[in-house]
Amino acid sequence: MKPDSERLELLEPFPAWDGEDITGLRVLLKAVGKCTTDHISPAGPWLRYRGHLANISQNLFTGVSNAFADGHGNGVDMRDGSVKPLPDLAREYKQAGIAWVAVGDENYGEGSSREHAAMEPRFMGGRAIIVRSFARIHEANLKKQGVLALTLADPADYERFRADDTVDVVGLAELAPGKPVTVVDSGLDITHPEFASRPNTTLMNRQTISEDEEDHGTEVSSVIAAPNNGVGIVGVYPEAVLR
Repeated sequence: MKPDSERLELLEPFPAWDGEDITGLRVLLKAVGKCTTDHISPAGPWLRYRGHLANISQNLFTGVSNAFADGHGNGVDMRDGSVKPLPDLAREYKQAGIAWVAVGDENYGEGSSREHAAMEPRFMGGRAIIVRSFARIHEANLKKQGVLALTLADPADYERFRADDTVDVVGLAELAPGKPVTVVDSGLDITHPEFASRPNTTLMNRQTISEDEEDHGTEVSSVIAAPNNGVGIVGVYPEAVLR
């Protein structure tokens, strides 16, 4: 294989999990409406690069309508507020050592079972996808690539994510099939009086993980939020300590 080939490249294994919690995840995007595998990784002429992960990843999320930026395939760089194509933003975050999370709507990842739609987010620095609901095959593909696939129990909590939030996934050292972890969104101001007086708690859907699946699959979560104040969410699991 030619070292300068545009269509083929030797793949290196994704780095193994270091055993630490995943913290400081930037919210790269919040997909609005339908988000198929073709929105995540468009086909057409891009398929000539399907043997070259770095090149085909330049189509990542180019078909997505992002709640935080006009048009399709655009995102906001929270370091300076500039708007740029999502593939460029994801790559720049990765180069800067900034991992990210994507937020999705209903039936995220529907359509053809295109593995690139799961490989590209991991390759470009994505660590978790949080959605109202997943298409089953895409959810399985994300798990295979080591991406945490998390489903909101209350679809309305999707609305609470903001462009400038950061997300932590903690308690991962105890991660096991069927065992919950803790997800914290920095957008929540726990000093807000509404939070202290009238917390609103909803549970995320429990999803079965078979024993032969790897430990990085979908987990159970709760969402607790100060209602009506628009300050964000903090996700905690049952009996977890509020952070």
